[in-house]
Amino acid sequence: MTSHSATAVASPFKQPKAVWAVAFACVVSFMGIGLVDPILPVIAEDLQATPSQVSLLFTSYLVVTAVAMLFTGWVSSRIGAKKTLIAGLVIVVVFAALAGSSDTVGQIVGFRAGWGVGNALFIATSLAVIVASASGGFAGAIILYEAALGLGIAVGPLLGGLLGEISWKGPFYGVSALMAVALIATIVLVEPTPKPAEKTSLVAPLKALRHRGLLTISLTALCYNWAFFTVLGYTPYPMELGAIELGFVFFGWGLLVAAFSVVGAPRLQGRFGIARTLYANLAVFAVLVLAIGLFVENRTVLIVAVIATGVVIGVNNTVTTQAVMTISPVERPVASAAYGFVRFIGGGLAPFFAGKLVERFDMHMPFYVATGFLLVGIAILATAHRHLAEAESAQVEVEVVEVAAPVSPPVASALTHDHVVDQHAELAAETDGVLVAAVDATPLATEVTAAAGRLAQRYGRTVHLVHAQESAITPDAAADTENLTAAEAVVRAHLEQLAALGVPAVGHVLRHAPGHGAAGRLVAEYANELQARALVIGPPRTTGDLGALVEESASQELLRHARTSLVVVNHQQVPTAV
Repeated sequence: MTSHSATAVASPFKQPKAVWAVAFACVVSFMGIGLVDPILPVIAEDLQATPSQVSLLFTSYLVVTAVAMLFTGWVSSRIGAKKTLIAGLVIVVVFAALAGSSDTVGQIVGFRAGWGVGNALFIATSLAVIVASASGGFAGAIILYEAALGLGIAVGPLLGGLLGEISWKGPFYGVSALMAVALIATIVLVEPTPKPAEKTSLVAPLKALRHRGLLTISLTALCYNWAFFTVLGYTPYPMELGAIELGFVFFGWGLLVAAFSVVGAPRLQGRFGIARTLYANLAVFAVLVLAIGLFVENRTVLIVAVIATGVVIGVNNTVTTQAVMTISPVERPVASAAYGFVRFIGGGLAPFFAGKLVERFDMHMPFYVATGFLLVGIAILATAHRHLAEAESAQVEVEVVEVAAPVSPPVASALTHDHVVDQHAELAAETDGVLVAAVDATPLATEVTAAAGRLAQRYGRTVHLVHAQESAITPDAAADTENLTAAEAVVRAHLEQLAALGVPAVGHVLRHAPGHGAAGRLVAEYANELQARALVIGPPRTTGDLGALVEESASQELLRHARTSLVVVNHQQVPTAV
């Protein structure tokens, strides 16, 4: 977390070319979700196939993506994130083109399966590569990633409809060509990424599912994805619209998915919490899917209900991922792979079974079954209520960074947050009325530290320096934006600054804050818990930029939760980092 109250987030548009290259690839990659929707009826007609046969385009793509998610960590930990990303892009380019060259549904289904392998490799590494390349500010880069994700989801159906008016082959060739451009840009512009220090085991994601909370949330996501892809994979048939008309319907749906994934979900979660947001969202989704089932022959109701599902799908994508990453006891990439494996299985099987249910019963039945899956998902989620409650109240892990400075009080290293809390009573004489300063590696942070030092000298206080190690959690991926060694180095530098002033100080890294807003909240709660005399910060970020629009800022959350006096350093005296 940066020192300006959590900081002025750099403009997402002030990024290196490498970030733009991967962001463009993200747009094209996420087009694949809804790209084929507008052309499903055309493929069925031209290739004389049944809806259940055509729905295998979703099934092969998503089931293979699910299985491949188990291997992505093993691959990337051995060849590095950039090479894994490039491998994924190459596979998508090749198999999307092959799908466009097909003459039968079976060929398309097979090539979509190959496309799914590339998609899994890309999902597993794209966020990490963007974060690593973001010299323009990682928070802005994450915003750009989320915007690219949303744009891809929204534009995919529209592009599919426009090109599908010419030929059903057009969308496949279009994606292949666009991804080829992204591939070249990635090869040329993205710097090589180092291999992880530790290699990931092939069975690590499956072992992670032994954790009851992670498994329960993943199974809930499977039920949710069954309904999601029933809507996405089968509703184009009863609408009886042309490719371009279907493209516009799912474009509206995609806009809502994007908006509520990036903007709506964090605000709802912040207001109501993870558990209540998930329960309510799944219940609303069940009502919408039931309405689709009841009125599937009424085109107007069907179109409105399908577009409206974009709201709950967007919210659920983000909040469920947040819940998984909060509950999971394993590293984020492993948790993401385990979660992705389970949920994509549900999404892959649903469209195929929807077609079979129509053949056996009628057009209403797939949506009644999907409604049932959502109700089962709510019941499964209820069994993890304790885990959700723990996730709501969980504090990020805190580690104490020890610095060799004679004025620093002796502290143990690598303490958990609970240990730090226990220390408060024991060190009451030394921590009574302490000052807390939020710091990072920007020039302004040195002024924040200097201000805290002057106050400590004047009033005889100890300074607690805190730095939040933020994580990026998006609807489909999660990554730490800063490794622990770098976070510790930041705190160490500021402790040395106070040591030079003769001010007693201790330093803490607040680990894995799930987003910029959470970083501010965690700093405020740390200061509250310590009953600090004052919290020294930089100026709140000015509003009006894209970052302020799409996320809760750290300054907002800090001001909302702080119950101590705030000392704000004048940012006009020091250039703000970008």
